[in-house]
Amino acid sequence: MARSQNSFIKKQKEKKRMKKKEEKQEKKELRKEQSKGGNLDDMIAYVDEYGNILDSPPEEPKKDKKKDREENSENKEN
Repeated sequence: MARSQNSFIKKQKEKKRMKKKEEKQEKKELRKEQSKGGNLDDMIAYVDEYGNILDSPPEEPKKDKKKDREENSENKEN
């Protein structure tokens, strides 16, 4: 009797494992269907000069011609 009971318990455990495995697979497929996708452009964020987070790249500030001339003259002296 002990032998048949052991095999019955083993079968029950195996059924439980298979059921759990199937549920896990279903959850995995459901998550896969609902995901937005991992597009790199969606994941990139930009920070402007004030520390605000933006979806698009901030505009480049215009360079002052006066500052450029001063920097160039300093570099020439050295």
